[in-house]
Amino acid sequence: MVELLAPAGNFEKLQAALIYGADAVYIGGKNFSLRAYGDNFTEQEILQAVEFTHRLNKKIYVAANVFAHNADLDEIAQYFKFLDGAGVDAVLISDLGVFSLAKSLTKNLELHVSTQANITNWRAANFFHEMGASRIVLARELTLDEISEIKNKCAAELEIFVHGAMCISYSGRCYLSHYLTGRDGNKGECTHSCRWKYALMEEKRPNEFFAVEEDSRGAYVMNSKDLCLLPYLDKIIESGVSSLKIEGRMKSVNYVAGVVKVYRAAIDSYFRGDFKIRAEWLDELDKVAHRPYTSGFFISDGKPTEIYDTSKPKRASEFLGIVREFDAENMTATIEQRGKFELGQEVEFFQPHGKTFSQKISAMFDAEGNEILSAPHAQQIVKIPINEPVEIFSLMRTNH
Repeated sequence: MVELLAPAGNFEKLQAALIYGADAVYIGGKNFSLRAYGDNFTEQEILQAVEFTHRLNKKIYVAANVFAHNADLDEIAQYFKFLDGAGVDAVLISDLGVFSLAKSLTKNLELHVSTQANITNWRAANFFHEMGASRIVLARELTLDEISEIKNKCAAELEIFVHGAMCISYSGRCYLSHYLTGRDGNKGECTHSCRWKYALMEEKRPNEFFAVEEDSRGAYVMNSKDLCLLPYLDKIIESGVSSLKIEGRMKSVNYVAGVVKVYRAAIDSYFRGDFKIRAEWLDELDKVAHRPYTSGFFISDGKPTEIYDTSKPKRASEFLGIVREFDAENMTATIEQRGKFELGQEVEFFQPHGKTFSQKISAMFDAEGNEILSAPHAQQIVKIPINEPVEIFSLMRTNH
């Protein structure tokens, strides 16, 4: 059975990923994980995350994929000792020196080579495997045939990205953000300056801008589409890869839950022998925040992988709250608010296992039982009558 691996930017997203069907999650600590502006996990939160994940008999991996400087090494060494003792299943590493350090200091941690290491051929994969890596996260710039050849010539587990944002630079090795803003993408501080709107200015004509444009709204020549390999899931599994990875530690709970549930259903359908792309899967992937989808390098179909009219992602269904309790006798759901909602609003409930259903909010009550008209306060507890039984951790969101 192939592994479905999901991102977890904080503990709530970790819960969502696992409850909605991921086999494993990958997280980052407060340092060394290339997502400096995500919530990330403190050491105490990592312990909590490991306990929750292992209680479900699933796995948890920690990204430590920075390119380290001399001053980082002592702190990284202590971090690896902590992760090893905490029961983390694997650590993702890009830097050879950091890899050597982890190998020498840890007893229980599996070592996974991050996509940032740019593994694009079977000799590179074998080199890391011989060094002690149990898994290689391949670069995103590979075709199906190349992935299959690497698998045929390398005994390590292979992991590939199947869904999420793409970087315009080779496997994310980019200096544009650092050059323009001083925030280094290779240290987790990327400003996504590749997606900004640009114009051309000639040196002797200051303040006279010449548009580099495809249409009247401007140019986004480095603005990549999002990856979606769902239509090729059968071919991916048959190539022999061990893990299918979803990008998005900075994404919302709605994104994590929605994408995970779709890929879980697709993987299960493949192993049942009835895999075909279903309309409800595509509809759900359209409800999460995303740019237009592409197969990237995986299939050479000649279609453009960049977006030329806007840098903004498509607006997703708005995430309004999480179902914390369900009273079957009174058909009432207790909602923890995540976005403002109000009496009379049409909403839908997206469940971990059951079908999605819609209804209108016919009444609302606060935690003390008082009738209210809206829920404007962050994490406000609200009780509403509900038309159908609903699972705990279902997401209430706008009806897209």
